[in-house]
Amino acid sequence: MSQNNAISLPDITSREDVELLIDSFYKKVVVDDVIGYVFTEVIALNWSTHIPIMNDFWCSILLGERKYNGHPMQKHVALSKQTKLEQKHFDRWLMLWNQTIEENFAGANANEAVKRAQLMGSLMMHKISESESSRFIQ
Repeated sequence: MSQNNAISLPDITSREDVELLIDSFYKKVVVDDVIGYVFTEVIALNWSTHIPIMNDFWCSILLGERKYNGHPMQKHVALSKQTKLEQKHFDRWLMLWNQTIEENFAGANANEAVKRAQLMGSLMMHKISESESSRFIQ
């Protein structure tokens, strides 16, 4: 028997792949003890509305589709005014995101999804910190 029994995972190459990623990720998020409450209690997202938006967002980033039309930075700055978003929240979000990708995908787009999420989390945390300054211009 071969030493290499690893299952080869597909890359993220289609909208269906993105939908699997987003669905799997949010199933983890809503039950998470660090960030779940943000989605279930603070903003009580309408999942039938939010998930398609997230699918469009990630399809635009990973597949070049141009269906997403939104302002995620502004939304997260506003959300942090409702409930203080801290580095621990972004760290958990990124851990769950990376875990979901590693469980389902491998390849260039999977790696790009990890890299982009890390950059977005850092930028959002920076913008939230800036928004707490009296000099912040939105």
